[in-house]
Amino acid sequence: MTSAAVRPVRHAVVLAAGKGTRMRSARPKVLHEAGGRPLLAWVLAAARAAGCERLTVVVGHGADEVRAAFLAPDIDWVLQSEQRGTGHALAQARDAVRGAATLLVLSGDVPLLAAETLARLAAAAEAGWGAMATATLDAPGTLGRVIAAADGTLARIVEAADATAEELALRRVNAGIYALPAPEIFDFLARLTPDNAKGELYLTDALGLAAASGRRLALVELAEPAEGWGVNDRLDLARADAWLVAAKARALAAAGVTILAPERVRIEAEVEIGADTLVHPDVFLGGRTRIGSGCTLHQGAWLRDTEVEGGATIEPYSVLDGARIGAGCRVGPFARLRPGAELAAGARVGNFVEMKNARLGPGAKAGHLTYLGDAEVGARANIGAGVVTCNYDGAAKHRTEIGEGAFVGSDTMLVAPVRVGAEATTAAGSVINKDVPDGALAIERGAQRLYPDWTRRRRRGNQPKKG
Repeated sequence: MTSAAVRPVRHAVVLAAGKGTRMRSARPKVLHEAGGRPLLAWVLAAARAAGCERLTVVVGHGADEVRAAFLAPDIDWVLQSEQRGTGHALAQARDAVRGAATLLVLSGDVPLLAAETLARLAAAAEAGWGAMATATLDAPGTLGRVIAAADGTLARIVEAADATAEELALRRVNAGIYALPAPEIFDFLARLTPDNAKGELYLTDALGLAAASGRRLALVELAEPAEGWGVNDRLDLARADAWLVAAKARALAAAGVTILAPERVRIEAEVEIGADTLVHPDVFLGGRTRIGSGCTLHQGAWLRDTEVEGGATIEPYSVLDGARIGAGCRVGPFARLRPGAELAAGARVGNFVEMKNARLGPGAKAGHLTYLGDAEVGARANIGAGVVTCNYDGAAKHRTEIGEGAFVGSDTMLVAPVRVGAEATTAAGSVINKDVPDGALAIERGAQRLYPDWTRRRRRGNQPKKG
């Protein structure tokens, strides 16, 4: 028995070489996302959390694309150029495993596996020779069946394609998750032959050889059978995604977040939300979104890679993508904040306001029907309805500066580059293409023309005289 003091290094080997033809996709299967992360990312995260000091990923189809998506320094990559089964895949990792180790052998398309389960599996292996995870299912389908010995350890595993009718009636299945001793497991892999229905080298056959030679492989039942779900097609992907999203909502609720209709909210893996925040139905929170405490997210709000500080309110059907929202701000309804949009504490944007690479200072307001692009708006400034910063001249972007306490009248066109000074005012309907000094009033309007008796003359078909 291995004591905790001399526990072997834990080394995860993730088998991710399969093409995933049932996905009907040009993208490698392990890069398809569930719960806001690629499938492989979930597996690697669980392995790290279970104490794996080394990670090796065996790749095949789309190897360059998979490697490019995971540039972490703790990952070694091994190429399986010819896919000849799970036993062949694990054998490719032999040179990457240095010295004695407990190998956690995982599949890159099994995203629901919990770190606690992996730790329990590794501990069972370290107390004996090895361990494998099993699950008892009502409908085992095409999964391999597990035959236990009298002492409860593994006798053998039968792949469904090779099983008898009696063996297919068994409900205990191989979950495809193992903790095995290295380097000894590689000696059993070297003895494999493709003597099966698929003509492949099965890892399960190597375990059978180990059991036949007296090695005791503990069987560790999954507390939640869903942990062993593999993603083989788009329906499997949707099922895994729903499970992960529901688990995220449960975890947030346990941490003090109110989610009024969890089944109608999508909150992805990397999102963080503070206590006492209220999330209404049909909200989407994705990417690296951070929500502070005591916020309110109303129905239909859509946020990605956005930071919202405490006490802010996001009104219905607002879209925030790469935005930064200060404490106590109010956004929307129907606002759109694009990357680089920033609201300082207490700022306000209202309905049908769009911001891009623009900042509102503390207490500044843009109430409605406004576009602020490449702009800096000072504290307490008021931006009227229909204001547009004309930031693009067809060749380059230019900035607009609006000083503290300025009042920009409705329907003002600010032709950048331009500055409106502190406490300055622009009259409604003006086109401002020259700087406005601090405290000044700027008016730019064409002369108003009048046509007397326009209605009466028009009815007779006469042309009016210009007044």
